Amino acid sequence: MFGWEFPPHIAGGLGTACYGMTKGLAENDVDVLFVMPHASGDEDESAVKIINASDVVPLTTSDNVEEFLGKVKFVHIDSNLIPYADPSEFKKIVTEERKRQVKDFRVQFGQKYNFSGKYGANLMEEVARYAITGGTIALEHKDEFDVIHAHDWLTYLAGIAAKELTGKPLVVHVHATSFDRSSEDKIDTRVYALEKKGMDAADTVITVSDLTKNIVVNKYGINPAKVVTLHNAVDFSGKETIHVERGVQDKVVTFLGRVTFQKGPEYFIEAAAKVLKRLDNVRFVMAGSGDMLNRCILRAAKLGISDRFHFTGFLRGREVSEMFALSDVYVMPSISEPFGISPLEAMQISVPTIISKQSGVAEVLKYAIKVDFWDIDAMADAIYSILTQPALSKFSAEQGYEEVNTLKWVNAAAKLKVIYENTVNAAQK
Repeated sequence: MFGWEFPPHIAGGLGTACYGMTKGLAENDVDVLFVMPHASGDEDESAVKIINASDVVPLTTSDNVEEFLGKVKFVHIDSNLIPYADPSEFKKIVTEERKRQVKDFRVQFGQKYNFSGKYGANLMEEVARYAITGGTIALEHKDEFDVIHAHDWLTYLAGIAAKELTGKPLVVHVHATSFDRSSEDKIDTRVYALEKKGMDAADTVITVSDLTKNIVVNKYGINPAKVVTLHNAVDFSGKETIHVERGVQDKVVTFLGRVTFQKGPEYFIEAAAKVLKRLDNVRFVMAGSGDMLNRCILRAAKLGISDRFHFTGFLRGREVSEMFALSDVYVMPSISEPFGISPLEAMQISVPTIISKQSGVAEVLKYAIKVDFWDIDAMADAIYSILTQPALSKFSAEQGYEEVNTLKWVNAAAKLKVIYENTVNAAQK
């Protein structure tokens, strides 16, 4: 299994999903070798063996980079953008850059590459190097696994390399697409190309919702016969009752997630302003970080609600549970959410939850209130109703907890095991 992150070092829901999934697979008698670019050594390996790509020397497959790349059969995706060059100058620059990359790789070849494992400026280069190292790891362990599982576009090249070099079938897992991360006219074409390349090469494509499956089929042209939906779940193991002391008597309404276009933070702020015109004993919290954070802070100030609006920055681990425990309502107003694990985590702590209809998790939840992300009046009405009607709040909390209690990773992993078996059997025919 190729991933990019694993708790406790995560940037979003992908690492959390990988953690729950691998634990669920262990309970279903599936052994997992989890490869990540940079392991810190404090990851929980009770249910999985973690292989740190930064510890691997890519030596075992070829004597030189050209031979290795020839075997793997994928094109290095250059991350250098040259916006102001004419065609002849561009060709010259690209040719020189290609020579430099091969020269630099020759120096690195036979040495470990210290991946950052982050989402930084050299992300594309790390993705390509991860593929080289991933192929090496797959060859070293080829007798220990039956199927390759690659999570999201960051690992698709590594999955392709592993498949080309070992002949084992490939499953790619689509947790989000370029169309979820930005509007259709602003998608990153390099990422789109890698996503499509991975889906085309895969024997099976797993999507986290039917919403995402439709995007994969219609926007990427993937044969629906090889696409299967597997909804995410929530990890109940080791959960403890969280007790927190409130510093205020006011009600608390929380947004928790990346503060980016996809998550719809601005709609949360607009709805908050409407609620605060009707109630004065409520505070709103935006927990998370992202490229829209400053814009959201400025919008809250312009609306005159800064004294009732709190920005916590990025939260992790127990901090997330404590934030939910402080909350009277949780809101996920995502514009496009392939699935959305955070509502499950909130309902797990008995927090009444409001989600957008444009989310994959809406396909499996009955006792979350659903609104269109753009309908700030409906969102505000839902928040107001839960805050002012104790019976509704109690009903939502109790029924939501009972419902989410059935959405366990061990059950999702049992379905995943069947997907693995079907993929392996089909590949052997």
